[in-house]
This record gives sequence, C-alpha cells and structure tokens, in this order.
Amino acid sequence: MPIKIWPFEGKLIFVFLSFWCIFGLFILGSASWWVANKEIGDWAFFLKRQIAWYLPALTIFLFVLNTNIRDLLKISKPIFYILLLLIGSTIFFGSTINGSSRWLILGPLKMQPSELIKPFCILESANLFAHWNLVKDEKKIITLFTFGILILLIMKQPNLSTAGLIGIMFWVIALCGGLKINSLITVATVGAVSAYASVINNQYQMLRIKSFIDPWSDPEGNGYQLIQSLLAIGSGGFLGKGYGLSMQKLQYLPIQHTDFIFAIYAEEFGLLGSIFLLAFLAIFSYLSLRIAIKSRNNYTKLVATGCATLLIGQSLIHIAVTTGSMPTTGLPLPFISYGGNSLIGSMFVAALLLRCSLESTGFIGNMRSRKTFN
Repeated sequence: MPIKIWPFEGKLIFVFLSFWCIFGLFILGSASWWVANKEIGDWAFFLKRQIAWYLPALTIFLFVLNTNIRDLLKISKPIFYILLLLIGSTIFFGSTINGSSRWLILGPLKMQPSELIKPFCILESANLFAHWNLVKDEKKIITLFTFGILILLIMKQPNLSTAGLIGIMFWVIALCGGLKINSLITVATVGAVSAYASVINNQYQMLRIKSFIDPWSDPEGNGYQLIQSLLAIGSGGFLGKGYGLSMQKLQYLPIQHTDFIFAIYAEEFGLLGSIFLLAFLAIFSYLSLRIAIKSRNNYTKLVATGCATLLIGQSLIHIAVTTGSMPTTGLPLPFISYGGNSLIGSMFVAALLLRCSLESTGFIGNMRSRKTFN
C-alpha cells in the first residue's frame, strides 16, 4: 500500500519513527564513543553494531507491516510459548550480568528473550481480551495462568522492571477490552504484593530501593550511579553543553549507553532538549491512541493500545529512573539505547502499530496476500 494513501496518523507515526531511529543513532554515538574507544579501541564499536542490528530489525519491520493483523494473531501463540520456555531457561542456563540472568549466549550473540517476547505479549493479550465474554472459561484460565507464569519467570531472573512493564501492558489492554474494574483492581493489588515480595527476597533490589530513597547515604557504592546521573542532568542547564560534550560519559556514569543514556542526552541538550523529547513522546502517544480509536475491530484497537503502552511506558520509566523519580531498573530507552534485542522488539512493536493504522482505512482490513512495501 503506497505511503501517499496511508492514513494521516500512520504517515505521522512513520515520520516520527524514522526521526526517532536516526536521532537515536546520533545520541548513541555520542554516549558510547568514549567507553568504546577506551575499552575496545574502536570509538564507533557500539554504533556500528547497532547499525548492523538494523538489518534484521528492518526485515522484521517490513514483514509485520505487510502481514494482516489476524494472520499475526494466528502465528503468535507458538512463538510466545517458545520464548516463554527460553525465559525459563535463563534462570538455569542464563548469563548473569549485574546480578540478573536475562541473557542466553548463542555463539557470538546474546539473546534476551524477555525483550523479544514483548510484541507477542501484545498479540496474545489482544487474542484473549478482544472478545472476553465469548472466550471459554477454560481458555481464560489457561491463558491468564500463562501470563502469570511469564511475569513470575521474569521476576525470578530477577528483572522486576520488565515484569512490571509487561504486567502494566496486560492490565491496560484488559481495561480497554472491557473487563470489570473490581477484577482489575484485584489483579493490580496482587501485582503490587508480588513486587513487594520480590524486593524483600532480592537483596540487590532492596539496595536499589534504599539508594533511590537516599543515594547520598552510600555515594561510592549503591548510590553512585544515580548521583552521577543527577549530576549529568543538572549540569546540562537550560540549553545543555552541546552535542558530544558530555563530561559524565567519560567513565563517571556507568552503563551510560544503555540504561542511563537519557542522562547523557539531558547533559548535552539541557532542559530544552528534555522538554522536546517529552513533547515528542506525548505527540507519539496521542497519534497512537488515535489509531486505536479509529480501529475497525477490537483486535486492532487492543494491539494499537498495547503498542503505545509498551513504547511510551518504557520510555517514561527509563526517564524516571535516570532522573531519580523511580528506583534504578534495567530498561533501555527504545530506539536510542544500545542493544539488538531491544531494537528488534521495539521495531516489531512499531510495525504492529503502523499495521493497525493501515487496517483502520478499510482498504486492506481483509487482505490475505502480502504486498510489497512502497
């Protein structure tokens, strides 16, 4: 379907997404060159690898964009369960980094199933909640039980931030699917209690909570990262120090090209640049919700809602962490932070959102054939 006849929201989302990806590479290049040069001897190491990851990411993007949502809903279940098994295997065979076993080492590649499963969580929850009252009780129980197992396995890694994000996405889709408020409140309460239990039983999560409350109580230890992040953001001032001129990325701020990349961005672009990014996310969210509202069936409505929740929710959580508004977590900033698994998952989600926009026109809602993307 030619771009010129795309819906207005779809065109704008595509423009915004293109800008997000290109802008993200520039930010990643600035945030990563020092550590790449010092540790690897190649200032563009992370940037080149991220660009290389765009090849499989764009391939998946084009495939999803040219595939009917109903067809994607049909094939999502087996992939969802395969990734669920891989997440379970990380607990026993995963590579542990920073106290969390989220990765499987496959030769030269590191696979993070909890990132790759996110778009399939959207599809599976839409499959369940789109026509909740028509679904058999047995299927409801089995699917909800599976969702619960998924969240518990991710918490077991432990990866509380990703588990919480996926749980919020399930909750929002269920709300838009018309589930009773009392049931949703009960689920939210159970989720909050589970999160509390996870923090109590994981020493490193408890230390993160304590460092979030008062990072200066241990400025050389658990509070160091947040303090350095706040120094980066605060030193940016109103206009920032300028592109490439961050001081905190000179190995003062750990993992500055992944989990704390917004701090480097804020230092270089200042308060004005930070407001621009938040406004960008707000407009992207608005356009995504318009796509959901204009959807012609419950499936595309819930898929679009889930896509907006994941992309915008993850971005806001990342920003909240770097500004000290939330305890430190390991969520990357979509399309900006370094990481191939995150990039592939985010591109898949973005393609789902665009596909929902295309099907909202009515021209291709019932297409079964694949068409070449123009």
